[in-house]
Amino acid sequence: MDFALTVEQQMVKEMAARFAEAEIRPKAAELDATHTHPADIVKQLGELKMLGIAVPEEYGGGGMDYVSYVLALIEISKGCASTGVIMSVNNSLYSFPVYAYGTEDQKEKYLYPCASGEYLGCYGLTEAGAGSDPAGMRTTAVKDGDEWIVNGEKKFITNGNVARYAVIAALTDKEKGYKGISSFVVDLENTPGFKVGRVEEKMGILASGTAELIFEDARLPADALLGKEGEGFKQMLTTLDGGRIGIASQAIGIGRSVLEDAVSYAKTREQFGKPITSFQAIQWKLADMATELDAAELLTLRAAWLEDHKKPYEKEAAMAKMYASDAAMRASVEGVQILGGYGYSKEYPMERHMRDAKICQIYEGTNEIMRLVVAKNLIKG
Repeated sequence: MDFALTVEQQMVKEMAARFAEAEIRPKAAELDATHTHPADIVKQLGELKMLGIAVPEEYGGGGMDYVSYVLALIEISKGCASTGVIMSVNNSLYSFPVYAYGTEDQKEKYLYPCASGEYLGCYGLTEAGAGSDPAGMRTTAVKDGDEWIVNGEKKFITNGNVARYAVIAALTDKEKGYKGISSFVVDLENTPGFKVGRVEEKMGILASGTAELIFEDARLPADALLGKEGEGFKQMLTTLDGGRIGIASQAIGIGRSVLEDAVSYAKTREQFGKPITSFQAIQWKLADMATELDAAELLTLRAAWLEDHKKPYEKEAAMAKMYASDAAMRASVEGVQILGGYGYSKEYPMERHMRDAKICQIYEGTNEIMRLVVAKNLIKG
């Protein structure tokens, strides 16, 4: 068993780390405080091929593997969790399904602009009554001659307020339930009947916009259908498996920042005449953080390796996402505790890490659903 990275993977990791340290981390607090989309940073990520890492070069991407994607996303998320999820969604939830299920024309028209970083994409699945249960979906797409007429509202859509393109799920046959779900790729800027709705006020990842996508008799061309009619649910499951690898990576990046900040603070904070790193209670907290984050990273790299080698990875992606997000949340709670009053103050980034970590346990499949996915795979095996 070889845990060593290839030369290319190591280069990607180091490039992302340098960029995050120089360009992202110094701006993260201000972006969070002002709820500002990091447009300049995103533009640079596109130039570095970070917005389509695993997309082949002929479609505007970096032509790299999913292990490289994990390594890069961890480093970017260390700098700013909001930037991390913007990058994750464009890679995992938008570019992946368009590449995997799109026609050559769709790839040229819809994939290239986002994989190359010219525009951002988003993924419209969640609705007010359909999150963990996609069968509760109410958005419909009805064929009308050479067009599809779409009606419905998508909620909590990351990048929804800034994206040019979207992959959305809609019912094309209400009688079939989840088997009647189809996927569509949409040019949001040129779709009559579409508008961006409410942009959510959130606890964390405040520099990442989370918006409603509203379709009112919105008309899509016939070739907006992604894959075949009725295949949307299967496409969705595979897309979310890859998305969970992205969220696991984001969570690890947050956790790594927590650990670095906690160690740095504990080395200089003195109580009873000595640094608090000399106290066993603090040492144990740091040791637990480091161990759990290393375990989370190994789980995530395993899932990415399986995806790279075209092997099943649904269970492994769910494990990685569940464990990494739980580990990041535990680390951030302890990080606040180590910093004490400063951990609760906006003077230090620790409270931001804690706010950012929480969403990783919720989106792209709650951790309760992740446990069901893991159990299902164990039982059927």
